[in-house]
Amino acid sequence: MATSQNETSYTQPGYRYYVLAVLTSAYVFNIVDRQILSILQEPIKRELGLADSQLGLLTGFAFSIFYVSLGLPIARWADHGVRRNIIAMSVGLWSVMTAVCGLVHNFWQLLLARMGVGVGEAGCTPPAHSMLSDMFPPNRRATALGTYNVGVSIGILFGFLMGGWLQEFFGWRMAFFAVGMPGLLLALIIRLTVKEPPRGFASGRKQTEIAPNHSASITEVIKLLWSNRTSRHMVLAAGFWSMTAYGLMTWLPSFLIRCHGLSTGTVGTWLALIMGIGGGIGTFFGGPLADRLGRIDKRWYLWISCASAALSIPFLLAAFTAGSSTLALVCLILPCSTLMLYMACVITVAHGLVENHMRAISSAVILLVNNVIGVGLGPLLIGVVSDLFAPTAGVDSLRYALMIITTAASLLAILHFVLAARHIRREAISL
Repeated sequence: MATSQNETSYTQPGYRYYVLAVLTSAYVFNIVDRQILSILQEPIKRELGLADSQLGLLTGFAFSIFYVSLGLPIARWADHGVRRNIIAMSVGLWSVMTAVCGLVHNFWQLLLARMGVGVGEAGCTPPAHSMLSDMFPPNRRATALGTYNVGVSIGILFGFLMGGWLQEFFGWRMAFFAVGMPGLLLALIIRLTVKEPPRGFASGRKQTEIAPNHSASITEVIKLLWSNRTSRHMVLAAGFWSMTAYGLMTWLPSFLIRCHGLSTGTVGTWLALIMGIGGGIGTFFGGPLADRLGRIDKRWYLWISCASAALSIPFLLAAFTAGSSTLALVCLILPCSTLMLYMACVITVAHGLVENHMRAISSAVILLVNNVIGVGLGPLLIGVVSDLFAPTAGVDSLRYALMIITTAASLLAILHFVLAARHIRREAISL
C-alpha cells in the first residue's frame, strides 16, 4: 500500500519537482558545509599556525577519506534501503560536525571535525542520484541531474559570500556555526515530506522484476564498470577534472588574498558571483544541452565535458599570470562557469551503463574516484607544491602550484573523455 501511494505521488509532476528542489537544497547545504573552510583558510592559518600542506590535508584527505570509505557501503544500503531516511540522517550529521569546526583549538581537532563532515556527506549524493533516476525518464535524466548539480554552484555562492562576510564581522568560528546549524531543520523537512520513489518507476523497469531483496554487491558493480571501456575512461576523466575543479574551489580564495591583496569579504563576493551564479547557469543549461545533443549522438554526453575542460585551460593560465585582480577575475569567469557541468553528463552515462538496482553504487564509485583524485589529491598536491616553491617564490608559490596542477589534471581529463566517447554507442543500455 505504501508503495502504491508513493507511486501515485510521483505521477504528479509538481511533487517530482518538489522532491528535486528538496534534494537540490540538501546538496546546497552539502557544498556550503564542505567549502566554507576554503574562504576561511587564511584566518585559520594565522590563528592555528598552519602550513599550506596542512590546509590541503584539511580540505582534501581529511574530508575525503571517510567520504570514500563509507560512500560505497552507504550506496549499497541505498540500493535496497529507504534512501529518503539515509539522506535525512546524513544532513543532520554533517550539519552538527560543521558547527563543531567552530569549537576547535588546534590542527588535530579541526582534522577530526572535518572527518566527521565527510562521514555525514557520504550519505547524500549516491542515494539522491538513485532517487532522481527513478523519478525521471532517461531522456530527462541529465536535465534532472544537472538541476541537482546546480546545488554545487548555489552552495559555493552562499559558502563564499556568507563565509567571507561572517569572517569579516564575527570571525571564522561564528561562520561555522551559522552555516552548520540550519541543516538540522532541512533534515527534518526531508524526513517528514519526501516519499521514497518506487525503484525503476520512470523507466518502467520496476523493482518487482528483480528478487524483492536483491541488490548488487559493491564488487559486482565495480567489476561491471571496470569491464566497460566507456565507464573505465569516463571515471578517470571525471576524477582528473575534479582535481582541477576542487583545487580551484579550495585555493582560489587564498590565491586572490595572497597574490592580489583582497579581503575575505571581497573575495567571497566575487567568487560567489563567478562560481556561484556563473557556475549555476553553466551547470543548469549543461544538462538540457546534453539531453538534446545526446538524442542525436550519445557521444555528446562526453564531448561536452571534454570541450569544457579544453576551453578552460588557456583562461586559467591567463588568470594565474594576470597582473591585476580585475583581469584575474575576468579570466576566471568561463572556466568557473563550467566547472561542474561534467557531473550531470557523467552520472547520466553511468546510470545508462548499469541496471536500476546498481545506480546508487555506480554513483558512489564515481564519487569515490572523484574524492580520491579530486577532493583528496587536488587540494593536497597544490598545497605541497606551494610549500616547495615558498622559499624561493614567496606568496607567488601558490600561483605556480595552481598553474602546474590544474593544467596537468585538465589535460589528463581531456584524454580520458575522448577515449570514453569512442565506446559509448556500443556499450550503453539505456541512454
